Amino acid sequence: MNLPLTITQNQLLDILLNISPVRPVFIWGAPGIGKSALVEKFSKEVGLPCVSLLGSQLAPEDIIGIPQIKGETSEFLPPKMIARKEPYVLFLDELNACSQEVQKAFYSLIHERRIGEYHLPNGSIVIGAGNRAQDGAIVKTMSSALINRMFHVQLKADPTEWLTWAYENEIHPWITDYITQRPDHLFSEPPKTEEPYSTPRSWHMLSDALTEFGAGKKELPEETLRMLAYGCISSNHAGMFIAYTKQLSNRHLLSDIIKGEAKWPARPEERDVLYFLAQSFRGQLLHELPANKQKMNQNAQFLTHRAKALIKELSAINYEIAQMVVSAEDNQVLPDWFMVEIVRDLPRLAGN
Repeated sequence: MNLPLTITQNQLLDILLNISPVRPVFIWGAPGIGKSALVEKFSKEVGLPCVSLLGSQLAPEDIIGIPQIKGETSEFLPPKMIARKEPYVLFLDELNACSQEVQKAFYSLIHERRIGEYHLPNGSIVIGAGNRAQDGAIVKTMSSALINRMFHVQLKADPTEWLTWAYENEIHPWITDYITQRPDHLFSEPPKTEEPYSTPRSWHMLSDALTEFGAGKKELPEETLRMLAYGCISSNHAGMFIAYTKQLSNRHLLSDIIKGEAKWPARPEERDVLYFLAQSFRGQLLHELPANKQKMNQNAQFLTHRAKALIKELSAINYEIAQMVVSAEDNQVLPDWFMVEIVRDLPRLAGN
C-alpha cells in the first residue's frame, strides 16, 4: 500500500492518542523509519505495557491458542502473552509479512478485540505495522477484510523531529551536526540490490559504532571511519559523511566561504571535501532562497549576490560539481528567478 498522504512522527503520536483507543491503527512505512520505537514511546506516554508480536514469526496457534478438553467440551486457551487481565498495547509488527492463515487468526482480535472466548481488557489498544511492497522487505498481500478493519497511516522520516529525538537520546554529535546540514540524507529509499541504505535506524547504528570506537575523543584512521560509515548507510551518504569528518577542524568553513573569508578547497586530495561543501551550499540555497524574488530578506539578497560569484569560482575548480549545485536533483530545484540569473551570467553552466 502507498497512501497519497504521509505523516510525521509527531502527527503519528497524535493519531495514536486519538484514534487507537477506539479503532485499530495500521502504520505503513519503510524499514528502519522508526515505527516500532514510536509505538513503544506511545505506550509509555499512555502508561500501558507494550506486548509486541512479530507477524513473520507467528503460526495461527500463536494467536488462537491450543484446545483443551473441559468436561464434555473443548475450549481454546489463548497464549499467556496475549491473555492478560490488565489493559495493554498489543503491537502486531510486520503484520503484512505473516501468512494468510495467521492473518485470519487476527480477524476477531483486530475487529472484536477477542480470541475465542477471551476478550482483551477494557482500555487495551491494538496497533499494527508493516513495510510497503516497494521496500524490498518480506511482505504478503493483506486481505481486503483485514485492511478494512483498520485505520491506515503512512509514516515518513522528518529530519527536524528526528533531530529533536536524537539530541534527547545522545546520538553522536557528528551525526546530528551532519543531518542538520544535510537533512535530505536522513532517509533514502531501499535499493534494489543488497546493500546498506540510510534510515533513522541506520544513522543510529552508525552513532553507536562511532561512540564505541571513541570518535571525537581520539583520532580515528580514515580506513576505520570508512568501514563504519559504509557498513551502516548508503554509499553516497557514507562518502559525504567521511568528507564532512575531514573538515571538522573548521566547522564553519562554508559560512566563511560565503562571507568571503575563505576559498573553496581546490587541491585534488580535497575533492571529497569540496563535494561535501558544494552539496551543503546547494542545500542552503534551496532552504534560504524564496520562490518569489520579491520576498527576499537582507540575508537572502546577500546570499544571492555571493552565490553567483561562488558558483563561478566553483566551476573554475570543478565544472561537474558546480553543475551539481544548480541541477534539478532529487526533484529539488532552485527558484526560477535565480536560475534566470545563472543563465544570464553563466550560460554554459546552466545550459547543460
